[in-house]
Amino acid sequence: AAPVRDSSFIEKMKKTGRNIVVFYGSQTGTAEEFANRLSKDAHRYGLRGMAADPEEYDLSDLSRLSEIDKSLAVFCMATYGEGDPTDNAQDFYDWLQEADADLSGLRFAVFGLGNKTYEHFNAMGKYVDKRLEELGAQRIFELGLGDDDGNLEEDFITWREQFWPAVCEHFGVEATGEESSIRQYELVVHTDLNMNKVYTGEMGRLKSYENQKPPFDAKNPFLAKVTENRKLNEGGERHLMHLALDISNSKIRYESGDHVAVYPANDSSLVNQIGEILGTDLDTIMSLNNLDEESNKKHPFPCPTSYRTALTYYLDITNPPRTNVLYELAQYASDTGEQERLRRMASSAAEGKALYHSWVVEARRNILAILQDMPSLRPPIDHLCELLPRLQARYYSIASSSKVHPNAIHICAVTVEYETKTGRLNKGVATNWLKNKVPDENGRSSMVPMYVRKSQFRLPFKPSTPVIMIGPGTGIAPFIGFIQERAWLKQQGKEVGETVLYYGCRHQREDYLYREELAHFHQEGILTQLNVAFSRDQAEKVYVQHLLKKNKEHIWKLINEGNAHIYVCGDARNMARDVQNTFYEIVSEFGNMSQAQATDYVKKLMTKGRYSLDVWS
Repeated sequence: AAPVRDSSFIEKMKKTGRNIVVFYGSQTGTAEEFANRLSKDAHRYGLRGMAADPEEYDLSDLSRLSEIDKSLAVFCMATYGEGDPTDNAQDFYDWLQEADADLSGLRFAVFGLGNKTYEHFNAMGKYVDKRLEELGAQRIFELGLGDDDGNLEEDFITWREQFWPAVCEHFGVEATGEESSIRQYELVVHTDLNMNKVYTGEMGRLKSYENQKPPFDAKNPFLAKVTENRKLNEGGERHLMHLALDISNSKIRYESGDHVAVYPANDSSLVNQIGEILGTDLDTIMSLNNLDEESNKKHPFPCPTSYRTALTYYLDITNPPRTNVLYELAQYASDTGEQERLRRMASSAAEGKALYHSWVVEARRNILAILQDMPSLRPPIDHLCELLPRLQARYYSIASSSKVHPNAIHICAVTVEYETKTGRLNKGVATNWLKNKVPDENGRSSMVPMYVRKSQFRLPFKPSTPVIMIGPGTGIAPFIGFIQERAWLKQQGKEVGETVLYYGCRHQREDYLYREELAHFHQEGILTQLNVAFSRDQAEKVYVQHLLKKNKEHIWKLINEGNAHIYVCGDARNMARDVQNTFYEIVSEFGNMSQAQATDYVKKLMTKGRYSLDVWS
């Protein structure tokens, strides 16, 4: 169901005496978190803020914000995918593109959340900042550009510590000196509650996992049965796996190239250790209720529930906590040295930022590690639950074609596991949870809460168009779906163009994923070319881009004469960039173009949808 529009944020602000509204475009919760922090900051300056989801309001009301005294709109905008808006900011983005509104009375500031490894770094933040100015709004502080490849938290703090003085100067207000830590939620412990009213891990509607009703989406995931879970690699220290999820009777439809989102659960031993350290009965049933009755967000996560459920299904306990969490927790450290250290790490002083970076970020200390390494820090568990961010769904490129597998979705993933500088073993939440999802064990099925997210990563409309697919490692996933689909099209009697794959792994005998399937497709002539780079089987490293260079004439012919579509999937940091640079070289050499012209040529392929990326960092 579409969110109920609380009609106007202006009316709401007037009714509740707010003058600052902080909108967030958030895909994984970070922008929402930053928006909440900014709206809480406001009271220090005698102002009142509210965080708002643009999906819940009509943003054409921005032109009326000037009706409120000392009013300001702040936008925390994340960029998702290939320079796209987040799902919840799509309508706002569409409105901005079409609007001819007069926003001359509007004062605004934008903080963008992006990642430098991606081509379209912070595209959404930059666009909102530029477009609001074009519509006549007044920027009262410069655009902030957060980089998640560096230290997003530090970028945000640095921006924020200069943003507030600019607000003060603009409105002629000053800090009230109130640095008090104000609780946003109050704890209610339930002793005699009917257990049918208690959430046990559902994302939206109570008991939605027991009586499932379509349509399925992020707020109403489908419980899919795991029908297959096999290890793909024959050796090496990593664990690569192939899973099949059964979506029969779900009415879920997907296309090759789409993403499947799964809601994982935290490792029960981590949850138990947090309970032990804090001396808590994790099975206590409680609710955290918003003290601001006007807020659209009644609870930080579904309530009533138990601490165990919250720490298992609703809260992120494995990522290093952000500085606001450390700041709020500091008051509970009985040792003054530890208290001071926590406050210092949360401060905007250079030495505090450096300490946070080394002790928390680089050491990858999660909340449990911090509690273990600060023996005097023993916060009440309810305040900790209020502060921790929500556990997010994880996205995987679907490794199957719905033409061949209409009732199944396949996932190809590698388990994440690494030792930190403190000697602890950190494990990826979702991949280790998936690894343990065994098909039917003694009559009990393993279930995975999931939904499908549409993507732009699509096979060409005409089957006769050639495709060049580049996907080393688990980047092979969507191409297994593509190849299955091209085989099916051929069976249907369609004329199918050249289907060329560039795949890479470390060792031919260890981690060559889907070796048999690929060999079979190659033999059948579905895969016209199978090029595999084994990076570590010889003295010098060989990667996919080296093989592309080797076949550069054939590649240029496919692009130039065959109108081929190019697809790149996998690591954004090095691989995608190296591959793109290789295409620049090939185009420059065979198209007799300068470097600049070749770059422009490839960028045009992207705009036309002939060069698509599905990358992650």
